[in-house]
Amino acid sequence: MSADSELETRRKRLLYRSVYRGNKENDILLGQFARAHIGEFGAAELDQYERLLQVGDNDIYDWVAGKATPPPEADTPVLRLLMAFRVTF
Repeated sequence: MSADSELETRRKRLLYRSVYRGNKENDILLGQFARAHIGEFGAAELDQYERLLQVGDNDIYDWVAGKATPPPEADTPVLRLLMAFRVTF
């Protein structure tokens, strides 16, 4: 499997995990974010996003809503991009 096809497989897997979180608010937020940005992510950004998706829905929502400050280990460029992202309806 080529490096490009491995990245594409990771992108598809992460997009699925973004859309089907179990928490409707995060399904919408992370689903739209992933559709908008995941195609341009390289391996390093995909690593950061994958680690972000391992965090609980409530923590992600609180960080994005400004109700809590992310811990230093979670404060990545991908999280900052997510925090600046705005959902459209």
